[in-house]
Amino acid sequence: MKLFHQATFVLIVIMALVPPARAQLQSSGMTDDSSEDKSSIIKKDENRSDTQTLSYREALVLGLVEGITEFLPISSTGHLIITNQLLGLNREQPLNNQAETALLHKPPSENFPEGEPFTLKSAVDAYTIIIQAGAIAAVLLLYWSKICSIIQGLLGKSREGLYLGRNLLIAFIPAAIIGLALEKWIDRYLFNHWPVICALIAGAILMLWVEYWRNKHYPNYDGGPDLHELTPGNALLIGLMQCVAMWPGTSRSMMTIVGGYCVGLSPRRAAEFSFLLGLPTLTLAALYKGVKNGPLLFEAFGWAPILFGCVVAALSAVIAVKWLVNYLTKHGLSLFAYYRIGLALLFIILVS
Repeated sequence: MKLFHQATFVLIVIMALVPPARAQLQSSGMTDDSSEDKSSIIKKDENRSDTQTLSYREALVLGLVEGITEFLPISSTGHLIITNQLLGLNREQPLNNQAETALLHKPPSENFPEGEPFTLKSAVDAYTIIIQAGAIAAVLLLYWSKICSIIQGLLGKSREGLYLGRNLLIAFIPAAIIGLALEKWIDRYLFNHWPVICALIAGAILMLWVEYWRNKHYPNYDGGPDLHELTPGNALLIGLMQCVAMWPGTSRSMMTIVGGYCVGLSPRRAAEFSFLLGLPTLTLAALYKGVKNGPLLFEAFGWAPILFGCVVAALSAVIAVKWLVNYLTKHGLSLFAYYRIGLALLFIILVS
């Protein structure tokens, strides 16, 4: 009954946000009935200046959203899409550098004789991935002892650290291979409103079922193997489940925590494995975007807002990680499932 009351409160809070959010969208022209507006929603926010790229206020909001939602099983992608929409950062406005020279995302080609412009939307999409460096720093800080154990294992000084490093590597490999292979297909077909909404609801159903199964078979369970005791097969299963999270709106942390449940980890240890697995996964994604779009991003936004967003993401991620471990140990995943349903309803209202 207590969990029901918590879930009801969360849904009420989410739905209370709908009127002001929808009003802001209407004021910026984002609820126009044309099919083009509904599919892309790139209408200009009239409250933003054409010369403005990324303010410190926007960097603060994006850093908070990234840091809080990256490790919670509620989909950081879904939250960032809504946030960018409400801030008016999803516009296809071409960006210039400080010398007022147009920034090009791709060089001139047959389809784009003058080159493909680097737009505000492209820049912010890259920005939200690069500031994952803050979330990475949070995990390094909180789990430094385990990182040191892995390093000692690689040096032949810790058997437990060696096995933990092996398990993380095995779990990471599927995402590295599949992610690079499907990146363009995912960006083209899945970074859309309805795929994200479907993923939010499907993830909620999965979490409710997993919690029902766990409470039925393993009530008050806080045992199971330690992270270094997972078999290579167990680690591979978690890694394969992480690949499902490439569908935007699914949540990497949700799939890896559920995968941890499936191989017998307690909620606390499943969350910890998810956090540690996020280190190579998020690092590779941030480095890839940094190499691909970093120079253009720094020309467009400058160093200061990017570093500021990383710091905000790091501080908020520390709080989120510590809270999640304690909450999962006592209550499980159910509340996050109800939250995801509420977020999906909010999303439907905003895009309808």
